[in-house]
Amino acid sequence: MNGLLCQLDQLVISLARLYSIVLFVYAVISWLPDLRGAWVRYLAMVVEPVLAPVRRIIPPIGGFDMAFIVVIIVLNYVLVPLLLRATFNACYGGL
Repeated sequence: MNGLLCQLDQLVISLARLYSIVLFVYAVISWLPDLRGAWVRYLAMVVEPVLAPVRRIIPPIGGFDMAFIVVIIVLNYVLVPLLLRATFNACYGGL
């Protein structure tokens, strides 16, 4: 069971990092309208449900959307380190 938990934790960490990349791509696409295509709708379906609540708390300032930065910071500097610590404790017993 412990091995399965370790693999699940590592999968969640990988997904969080992948989501950060998707957020970054979506942000770049929002700045470069010539690159937009039908595939951007699929990115929006994945990204917008997370960004919308953050935008309600921190609205865009002067046309600059701070929600991307907030979500990326929370993912990479809060969530991933917590998951790494949990993975370490679950897989190695918190040596």
